[in-house]
Amino acid sequence: MPESPDIRRKRLLFRSRQRGMLETSLLLRAFAERHLAELDDGQLDRFEILLDANDNDLLDWIVGAKAVPATIDETLLTLIKHLKLTN
Repeated sequence: MPESPDIRRKRLLFRSRQRGMLETSLLLRAFAERHLAELDDGQLDRFEILLDANDNDLLDWIVGAKAVPATIDETLLTLIKHLKLTN
């Protein structure tokens, strides 16, 4: 039985919060809380690919220390880069 969109978003939110590195956890959680509800299926697929990435690589891509591979959606990374992490 396929996963419902609501369950998928909850799973992705959980994965966004449970990272190995605090910095990526904070960034991905903030992004997920603000944007998951508005992402379409294709964007959710690309976000899931992003979540599969190693935290060190992910942080390097966000800060521009490494080139972003073609398999990663740079549009999502740009949204994450420009998040304002205020309460």
